[in-house]
Amino acid sequence: MRTLLRLTLSGTRGRDKRPAFDKLCRDAARREFDVVMAWSVDRLGRSLQDLVGFLSELHALKIDLFLHQQGLDTTTPAGKAMFQMMGVFAEFERAMIQERVRAGLARARDEGKRLGRPPIVPALEKRIREALATPGRPGVRVIAKQFGVNPGTVQRISRPFETSPVGAIAVQ
Repeated sequence: MRTLLRLTLSGTRGRDKRPAFDKLCRDAARREFDVVMAWSVDRLGRSLQDLVGFLSELHALKIDLFLHQQGLDTTTPAGKAMFQMMGVFAEFERAMIQERVRAGLARARDEGKRLGRPPIVPALEKRIREALATPGRPGVRVIAKQFGVNPGTVQRISRPFETSPVGAIAVQ
């Protein structure tokens, strides 16, 4: 037995964000192995449609699936039925998690809580703008380190300078 690859991404990501999964599918099409072994059904995906499609692809290629956590072997009819049922529950669990997150965000908004990062202090933003307006200024990372902020913050603040038709905006 040899391990072709190890999938470490969550099953919640779409197939376009799972290059290792795509490699697994390509290798399966080339019949480089005869069984796919995974830790759990939720490592393969949480959409029933994707899971059933993946299982269909494997079976069309005469490749079996073994899921360790569930002790599932799709070489049997009972194993195939269990796989589909587990897919339904994985999809249900994901939907429940999403619903709880949305409800929590709505509750926080209703309570007037601020969501996201705290805004940058205006005085600090002014100092960063001054540093950005300095001729021969250092790079974004140096300025970020100097003021103890993320380089993305400095980059965001610098955008008006880059897009201004005059080439720079006066520091207020």
